[in-house]
Amino acid sequence: MNGNDREAAVRRLLEQVPRSVPPEIHAEAVRVGGRMLRRRTLARRALWLLLFAAAVAFAVWALTARPWVEPPSHTTPPLTGW
Repeated sequence: MNGNDREAAVRRLLEQVPRSVPPEIHAEAVRVGGRMLRRRTLARRALWLLLFAAAVAFAVWALTARPWVEPPSHTTPPLTGW
């Protein structure tokens, strides 16, 4: 199918009279959409809670382990009495 055939097919589809939608589809779409929104909201809240818990755990670890402090050297004795 070349470009002209595709364009003609699309134009035929657009010129047709739109079909009517059954009324019961609206209620089903609202129900499914509401469920999707609730799941998405719950997932977003769970991810924010997980991120907050990870940040708190990291802060507690950093305050107790103090990784920025250089550990004392155990291979060389301290120089005293010079």
